Amino acid sequence: MRAYQGDVPGACLAVLHDGTPILLRAYGLADLEARVAATAATNFRLASLTKQFTAAAILLLAQDGRVSVEDSVRQWLPGLPAAADGMTLRHLLTHTSGLVDYEDLISEGTTSPLHDADVLRLLEAEDRAYFLPGTQYRYSNSGYALLALIVGRASGEDFASYLRNRIFLPLGMRHSVAFEAGVSAVAHRAFGYSAAGQSWVRTDQSLTSATLGDGGIYSSVNDLAQWDAALYDGRLLQPESLRLAFAPATGTDDPAVQYGFGWRITGGTRWHSGETLGFRNVIVRWLEHGLSVIVLTNRNDPPPYGMALAIAEAFLRL
Repeated sequence: MRAYQGDVPGACLAVLHDGTPILLRAYGLADLEARVAATAATNFRLASLTKQFTAAAILLLAQDGRVSVEDSVRQWLPGLPAAADGMTLRHLLTHTSGLVDYEDLISEGTTSPLHDADVLRLLEAEDRAYFLPGTQYRYSNSGYALLALIVGRASGEDFASYLRNRIFLPLGMRHSVAFEAGVSAVAHRAFGYSAAGQSWVRTDQSLTSATLGDGGIYSSVNDLAQWDAALYDGRLLQPESLRLAFAPATGTDDPAVQYGFGWRITGGTRWHSGETLGFRNVIVRWLEHGLSVIVLTNRNDPPPYGMALAIAEAFLRL
C-alpha cells in the first residue's frame, strides 16, 4: 500500500476472517484540497461494487414474495419496447439481457448527470438489443439501472430508501448511502482524483454519477465489514438466495471468470471490482477460507484487484 501513503489520494484496506476484521488500515488523503486524511470510516464511491447490493435487494424482495427472478422485465417496466420481449430479471442480474448500453445513448452536449429514470427513458426509445435475452453475456450498467427502478416499484419506496431500511440500517451500516445530490449527504466523504503529470486533479463526478443501481453507493471499509459478516450468518439473505448470488450463472468474456447475481466467480473466489471516474475498488472473498479483502481507493488508477490477491496470499501463508 506504499503508493497510497502521504499527501496523495488514499486508500482503505480491510482484511476479514469469517466476517470479523483482522486488519483495518487507511492511507493517504480523502480530500486533497482540505487535507483530510482517510480513515476506516471514510466513505468512497463504490462504483460497480454497488451491483451486489442491487442484486441483494432483488433477492430480498423475492424472499418476501414481491418479485421473482423469472419475472418479465416488461411486467415491471411496461414502457420498454418489443426488443425487451422475453427479458427477465435473471437476465438483468447476470448481464445476459442484451440491453443497449445507456452510456452510448447520451446525447452530445448533455451536461446534467443521468438518473435511473433517464436510463429507462433512453431505453424506451431504443427498440433494439445487442442479442436475444439469455443467448450471450455483455456487461450491462443499463440492466442494473433498471433493476433499481424495479426495486422501487416492487417495494413501494425508492431504491435508496429501500437499501437504507432493508439492508444498511439492519446491518449497522449507518453511514452507507445510495447518494442523491440535493436529497442525501455522504458523511466522511472521499473525493475522486486522477493523475495529471506530477499532480492530481479532482475528477469526482461524471454524467453517469447519479445513476444508483449500477454504481451509486458510498460506503466505508467499516460498514463493508458488516456487509461481509452478514453474508456468512444469514441475517439478511437466506441460504437459497446466497446460493443464487454466488453460483455461476453464465460465462463472461474472460474464460477464467463466471458471473452470478452481482458477483464474479473465479475458482474459489467471489469478487467484484468497481471503477468510475476518480475511484477504483475491489472486494474479494475466499469462501473456503472465510477470508475477505476489501480495497477502496479515491484515484483513477491503478485497479487494486492484483493488490488484493497479493494481500490475501500473505495472510493465507500465516
